[in-house]
Amino acid sequence: MAHAAPASGGVPRERRTPDVFDERTHAVARLAFPVLLGLLYGYWAAANRRDGGPITGWNLLFGFVTALVFVLVYLGVQALAPRMRREVHALLWTAFGGIAFGFLYSQSGETALRSTGMSLAVAAVIFIVIFYRYYTHEDAEGRRIR
Repeated sequence: MAHAAPASGGVPRERRTPDVFDERTHAVARLAFPVLLGLLYGYWAAANRRDGGPITGWNLLFGFVTALVFVLVYLGVQALAPRMRREVHALLWTAFGGIAFGFLYSQSGETALRSTGMSLAVAAVIFIVIFYRYYTHEDAEGRRIR
């Protein structure tokens, strides 16, 4: 009876996509993405607040301050979250996403109770998705696995 010869190397190598960008590009993107996301968030909050009315200086100031706060909190969560266990890691991003959505929703003139309910619903969906992702890509100590 013929048997297949054992393959050399023993352990199969991990398949990874090639990294086409250098470290400098990744460092710039790590900062540029939150800034662009913050500007979009600030514009959206200011647009919700003015409710189709004229653009004023106070509206512009509100948008830029909202964008600045969003970027600072995003960068804080981005720096803090990877040091946490996967459950707390997911909860931190869930809280950020739920609060960010709730703030945007409240700027549209809805009641505080409805804004809270909607943000809790959105946060629940965020938690399910992010926890699943971290549960399947990290071990219990938060180290990335493939």
